[in-house]
This record gives sequence, structure tokens and C-alpha cells, in this order.
Amino acid sequence: MPLTREVTPEGDVHLLFPADAPPVRAATHAQADELSAVLELTDVAPVAVPHRIRGRAWVSGWLTRVPGQAEPGRMMLRLEVGEISVDDLWGSDKVEPEAFAEALADPLTEHEAELLQHLHTAHSEQVGLLGSLLGERAGLARTEQAVPLALDRFGLRIRFAGEGQCFDARFDFPEPVRDVTDLRRAMHQLFTAAAS
Repeated sequence: MPLTREVTPEGDVHLLFPADAPPVRAATHAQADELSAVLELTDVAPVAVPHRIRGRAWVSGWLTRVPGQAEPGRMMLRLEVGEISVDDLWGSDKVEPEAFAEALADPLTEHEAELLQHLHTAHSEQVGLLGSLLGERAGLARTEQAVPLALDRFGLRIRFAGEGQCFDARFDFPEPVRDVTDLRRAMHQLFTAAAS
């Protein structure tokens, strides 16, 4: 496990390791900087739900040392991205390295865990009422549990579970949110629509 990771503007992934970590030793002794590597990322829901893993991604490429970029006792490694695969709540797909480099972080990423936990603890009744917006599937949404599972600028995903059934439903916002203030308005619109 790297100590930290970040994506550079060029789309490479910088990974910080202790200087004596196995990946650092392997990169140090690689021939002609041709050390293949795969970084596996697992996205786990920050709230307790059945089947908590929301997705996995595999970033493969070539690992090299980046001397002079870390404090003593640590080493920065660069993963030059060659291929990316994603398997998540929305399906499985490949991501082109150029698209990965150009992608912008979702504005809610840093706050998603606390926002989902807040929705679950402080607004669980309103979250459960969102099932009424599902049209033909509204009857299925009358389950024992409705838990907010994922949140991004485009909408909210809820997992409905109970009586041996479990399914996810996505509730899109009228327009993408830019920050927490926009999110409050969008959530109010969803809750108002569910209550009427």
C-alpha cells in the first residue's frame, strides 16, 4: 500500500512508499525502466449497507523511481498509465489514459463520506421517501432500509434492502452541482418532490 497517491496533470500516478518497500526495491533494480505494475483501487461505501464495495479500478502501466521528490526514508514512484479498467455500480468499462489525464475530480469527493453519513443519520426518513419517485418500482422501494450509497455532482444513489431483496436506485439532480450549497438546493428539490 502506498502512503499517498496523486494523479499528475499529465495523467501519471505518483505513489509514495517507504524507501525499503518492495515496489521501491523492484523499481530500483528494473532493467531499462520496464517494470510493469498494476494498481488496484477498491471503493467501499462509507455507510453500512449490504454489499459495501461500490467499485474497483485497475490502473496498469510502468513503474519508475522519481528521485528527489520525497523526504529521507521515502521514495516517490511514478506509474505511467497504459490501461485502466473500471467495474463499479454503473457497469464495467475501459478508460483511455488521455481521458483519465483530462478528468476533473468531482467537487463532492472530499465531502462525500460525511455527507452520506449525515443523510443516513439525520434524514433517513426523507431518504426512504425518495422511493416514491421510482414510478413502477415504488412498491419495491418500500423496504426495511433505504441507505444513501453514493453521491456525486450528478445525483444520489440509494440502496433499498429488506425482505430478501436489495436494489440500487439513482436520483439525478436537475443540473450538476458545483459545491455543497448547490447540493443543499438539489437535495431539497428531491425531498420536496418525494413528499408531494
